[in-house]
Amino acid sequence: MVARVFPEDPAQIDKIKEEIAKRMRLADSKVEEIAFGAKLLKVLIIVSDKEGGDIEEKLKEIPGVSEVQVDEVSLI
Repeated sequence: MVARVFPEDPAQIDKIKEEIAKRMRLADSKVEEIAFGAKLLKVLIIVSDKEGGDIEEKLKEIPGVSEVQVDEVSLI
């Protein structure tokens, strides 16, 4: 699953990434600048089919995350 995670504060991106890695199988991530210093964290998370629908909600529960958008869901 590829998701875009929008932080409440761009300075918190590293903390958010660490927390995602603790809670899920984080395969890859990168920081993208979107506009005027605003940044987002694009993550590739490996999940089982059973967890698929819950991942977006689990990401939103992480402190410092303001919004989550799922870009892509595919099978391995």
